[in-house]
Amino acid sequence: MKFSAGNARRKWPCRGRGRGEVAMVTVAALLLALCGKASPAGTTVPLPKPRPVEAPAATPDGPAAGQETPVGTDKPAAGPVVTAPQPSACRLALTEAIAIAPSLPDIHGPGGCGGEDLVRLEAVVLPDKLKVSVKPAAILRCAMASAIADWIRTDMARLAKSLGSVVTDLDNFDSFECRGRNRIVGAQLSEHGRANALDVRSLKLANGRSISLTDRTVPRDLRESVLRSACARFSTVLGPGSDWYHEDHIHLDLMERRNDYRICQWNVWDPLPQIAPLLPAARPDGAPPREVAARPDTAKSDSVAPETGEDKPSTDKQPADRPPAKKRR
Repeated sequence: MKFSAGNARRKWPCRGRGRGEVAMVTVAALLLALCGKASPAGTTVPLPKPRPVEAPAATPDGPAAGQETPVGTDKPAAGPVVTAPQPSACRLALTEAIAIAPSLPDIHGPGGCGGEDLVRLEAVVLPDKLKVSVKPAAILRCAMASAIADWIRTDMARLAKSLGSVVTDLDNFDSFECRGRNRIVGAQLSEHGRANALDVRSLKLANGRSISLTDRTVPRDLRESVLRSACARFSTVLGPGSDWYHEDHIHLDLMERRNDYRICQWNVWDPLPQIAPLLPAARPDGAPPREVAARPDTAKSDSVAPETGEDKPSTDKQPADRPPAKKRR
């Protein structure tokens, strides 16, 4: 068998490509050697810039690494945030140093019944820290409760002091009630239905005395003092004489009217007499006996003499100056 270079190329046709692959492997080895060299001393690797202070905190969008989100526990989309209403100026002013009046939720009833900024007036705190209990507790608007507290703390406390005592209780006859005026069906909504009215029957003092505002036995000047005080503070005051619905209590409210019109209808009646005027007066000592006084006035005699047991003068004798009567034929 003859062997030559030409025959070798014909026998191994891939030998030329083998040389190219060897060259490529050599170049790759050189690149690896260059990349594998150690960095020179003092060379620093660049780092990312620090996070700005004013940037918001980053929150992960998904679950933490290594944790799986349970199926069916996706949180619903958050709705609008409802903020609690801010207290009114009246509510901020009506502190526990003035009255014990916790706030109540708003009431929205049919026909405009109810109101906002409501409180439950339980007691009024006097300047000397004594408490006047409201029995039972009254549901009122804050403005009405504040007016009642000021009235008790100022005017009624001064009135009780003039009597040598202090106020301890206020008799609440009616406060909030969803009804028409005078409890008539179909009538205009009462101020009681707006929590803007209070009915008062009496005030109780520490010495045990009770001042009934419509009692005639209470001194007139005392009731008139309460009348002047109430009419100066409230827009509506109804009592005896206004209508028969208010004969046994006093109605107070803060109804707003055009031109600040006020109503003050309360007749302070005089005390009843000690002796009923229909009874007969006592019989005078000098009056004649009853049997004599009961005789008719048609008696023929000019005067009637009392029965004394003596012989009565004869009525048959005619007077001397009168002529004798003629006999009839």
